Amino acid sequence: MHAPHAPADPRYAPDGAYANVRLGVSLLAATLLAAGMWSIVVVMPKVQADFGVARATASMPYTLSMVGFAAGAMVLGRWADRIGIVLPLCVSAALLAAGFVIAGMAPGIEVFAAAHLLIGFGAAVGFGPLIADISHWFVRRLGLAVVVVASGNYVGGAVWPLVLNQTVPAFGWRHSYIVIGLAVAAVVLPLSLALRRRPAEHTFAAAAAATAVAQANLGLSVRTLMTLLSIAGVACCVAMSMPQVHIVAYCSDLGYGVARGAEMLSLMLFLGIFSRVASGYVSDRIGGAKTLLIGSVMQGVALLLYLFFDGLTSLYVVSGVFGLFQGGIVPMYAVICRELLPPREAGARIGVLVTATIVGMAFGGYFSGLIFDWTGSYGMAFLNGVLWNAVNVTIVGWLVWKQMRQGGAIAQSA
Repeated sequence: MHAPHAPADPRYAPDGAYANVRLGVSLLAATLLAAGMWSIVVVMPKVQADFGVARATASMPYTLSMVGFAAGAMVLGRWADRIGIVLPLCVSAALLAAGFVIAGMAPGIEVFAAAHLLIGFGAAVGFGPLIADISHWFVRRLGLAVVVVASGNYVGGAVWPLVLNQTVPAFGWRHSYIVIGLAVAAVVLPLSLALRRRPAEHTFAAAAAATAVAQANLGLSVRTLMTLLSIAGVACCVAMSMPQVHIVAYCSDLGYGVARGAEMLSLMLFLGIFSRVASGYVSDRIGGAKTLLIGSVMQGVALLLYLFFDGLTSLYVVSGVFGLFQGGIVPMYAVICRELLPPREAGARIGVLVTATIVGMAFGGYFSGLIFDWTGSYGMAFLNGVLWNAVNVTIVGWLVWKQMRQGGAIAQSA
């Protein structure tokens, strides 16, 4: 049953006071649900030691959490398009809690890994579906609103590793997992009630007219555009996954310890918040595609730095630089989607693009572990990331060129 649309009340207009309140609530929910993405990155060395498995096997729970995340982004995003965000958000919180509890009680790596399918599925609403939902409440500051909600993933990435850094030594990773899962659900479930209102019908109509004109000017079909963006999303996130998934294990291998790696991850993601917000400001001025191209080029530069610096201080610096460069990349796919594709399909379309990025993260996280097992070091894994990043730059660069060419042709004919 469809929830009724909001009346034409100026208090609930796009870019208004209610939209800003909703933005804050969405950011908090996204931050809490991000526990489902970043917890395994911190406990991976402990899990590997406890279960006595290889690095690639210990990376599988992360990969499966990304598989669950991808499925959740598509299923729950499409569901949110039809009925609103509240019920999908409640379901996600319950599934995330169940996955954390099962993982915390797992007798072996198989059950532990399988539980991360639930954790990933539950965490998914905290990204694509919440981004699609908030995009209906902003027009002038669409890019900024999208990146603020997307930053919840990085705020969580900055906070949760530090929380686990304190709780795991004191209480063990099992108890930490159980408490985190239950605590997140206990807060998100009542928080979801603040998101019950849906946009007015005329808001959808105005957005649909704007995106139809923009897509026609680009000269690409929806299928072609989605295919290109999906390939680009996979490529950029294979590159992105190497530092994000393996920095803790990398520091442990270098003899710096797990705690230093967790601090680097938190630094990386904390600084990524600033680049995400900055990318929102930039995209509202030059568009999502150009902003995505800038971020992708700079991410490639940061990955190259990892090939030349592995001292403790230099790794802190390079991780910070990486965070500053790559933080705005993934949200730009959502901005491009909302600039060029029908708004009523936002949850489903953004879900597909988020799935593509998650496939890249999942494959990249596992493949980097496999490269480590093959070579005994992470050097080739970083180089692999650089090559995948080049694929992304090529595709996005072509889209930007086509936009500029079509725009120039329209200007000349006017």
